[in-house]
Amino acid sequence: MFENLGEMVILLGRTLRSLPLVWRHRRKVFEQFYEIGNASLLMVCMLSFFIGAVVALQTGPVLVDRGLAAAVGGIVGVSICKELAPVMMAILIAGRNGSAMAAEIGSMQVYQEIDALRTMRIDPVHFLVMPRLVALALALPLLVMMAIMVGWFGGALVAAYNDRIAIGFRAFFENLRDVVALEDVLNGLFKSFVFAWIVGVICCHQGLVTRGGPRGIGRSVTKAVVNSIVLIVVSDYILTRLLLS
Repeated sequence: MFENLGEMVILLGRTLRSLPLVWRHRRKVFEQFYEIGNASLLMVCMLSFFIGAVVALQTGPVLVDRGLAAAVGGIVGVSICKELAPVMMAILIAGRNGSAMAAEIGSMQVYQEIDALRTMRIDPVHFLVMPRLVALALALPLLVMMAIMVGWFGGALVAAYNDRIAIGFRAFFENLRDVVALEDVLNGLFKSFVFAWIVGVICCHQGLVTRGGPRGIGRSVTKAVVNSIVLIVVSDYILTRLLLS
């Protein structure tokens, strides 16, 4: 475990040192950005809509029974923008795009394509890892922003049309505006930016250390997704603790 962590830290450092080469690899960055952002947009909207709807459906009747109906908008707004949107979108991207990164780089490693790059004096970190990490770091906060807005709309829709809640759109968003500050949204976007680097480093590292043919590729993909989800949850607590302090 500590060996893997050390290798991932080294990979992150090499990637950060290669950032001045982003413009040279802009085409690959754009291709990865399109694959992560545009291709995931429909799933992001569906997932975030029902997350907001479920939060409103669970908390609304409880708050209404205790005379706190006006607080539904604030509860839904804060929970989505600070926690649910960044965490769930990071897990979605880890499962959809992170696994693809691990599989693609892992297959290149198994079939010696990365060795061929080194033979041609092309650094695999510059050519393969850096564009993917930059695209993730740009795309995930934008997806989280979209998820926040769609999640708020889903919560407002349930609050308005559920008989046990029956809170209009105007009252819902007025309370949301009073409770949710710009800082809360920025906290969620900052978390998603950190999660993007975590997912990218873990998945690319697992691809680079793949061994053993097709079975090894399958193991690398599984480890990449599982390790990403675990570190997303752990780092979410750490980041929340730091931001609250």
